[in-house]
Amino acid sequence: MEPLYNRQFKLIARPVGSVKRSDFEFVTLPVAEPEPGQVLVKVLYISLDPAMRGWMSEVRSYMPPIGLGEVMRAGGIGQVIASNDTKLAVGDMVTGMTGVQEYVIAQAKAMTKVNAQLAPLPRYLSALGSPGFTAYFGLLDICQPQAGETVVVSGAAGAVGAIVGQIAKIKGCRVVGIAGGPDKCRYLVEELGFDAAVDYKNEDVRQALKQHCPQRIDVYFDNVGGEILDIVLAQLARKARISICGAISQYNQIENMQGPKNYMSLLVNRARMEGFVVFDYAPRYGEAIKAIAGWMAEGKLKTREDIVEGLETFPETLLKLFRGENFGKLVLKVADA
Repeated sequence: MEPLYNRQFKLIARPVGSVKRSDFEFVTLPVAEPEPGQVLVKVLYISLDPAMRGWMSEVRSYMPPIGLGEVMRAGGIGQVIASNDTKLAVGDMVTGMTGVQEYVIAQAKAMTKVNAQLAPLPRYLSALGSPGFTAYFGLLDICQPQAGETVVVSGAAGAVGAIVGQIAKIKGCRVVGIAGGPDKCRYLVEELGFDAAVDYKNEDVRQALKQHCPQRIDVYFDNVGGEILDIVLAQLARKARISICGAISQYNQIENMQGPKNYMSLLVNRARMEGFVVFDYAPRYGEAIKAIAGWMAEGKLKTREDIVEGLETFPETLLKLFRGENFGKLVLKVADA
């Protein structure tokens, strides 16, 4: 095999506020051969997620921060081009932590083989990957929605929110999504079957939720935090459940991060608010894949990927998440198989 060279983004500075290109170093290095138990994977697609912003900060979290000088952490999908393990063969498509780079040498046991004939590869980074698992367990395990209840989802046109809303509809709930812009809101109602959508960029969210949730809110799946969380807290029903998945509105705050101001609503309404991390459900991922794939086959659940080409665009493409510019699961295409 001819010598290969790997372009990769390394984190060299802790971002202050929004992520900048200068927080990274874009380098080219020779690719080594895989050692016993390892595989060499050509990265095809990289998943861009809000959690990446948290991984760059040197704060206590569910995962250790990325070290300065290390390859930027990211999940991805790729093709095995050299194998030193019997579990995976050259040509296999695999998903796992690839990092933001063109090639990765990984432990074979850390990669999961996927079938490119069953679904397009980017789908394994959306509905059939971590976003789908997050929606499935965050809604069904944490919130346990019941038929007839009102479910509100923020970030509803995003990778996780869109799946949350559709699962809630499958379970017989009334679903209201919060998203930015008329196109996204129209998509939620006309294509995904939400009962209503609120455009936080152009509507009074407080008044819109009162209109669309006359019986108040039984379940809230929170992807954004901040002011919208406070608005929802004020409109909870008795015994409401809130799933804290993320707080993208706060990730780039330098100071004065906004927490819930009216959390006493939880007491008054005997409600519950619980955070979760999808990795805790890893032993049950198979359950989620089976259910989601089944719903997709039945035409009950749709997914959408927002694919941007070019590894070199990574810093700017990542910022689309925090500006609300992505429409569906944001994926960076690195190469063809």
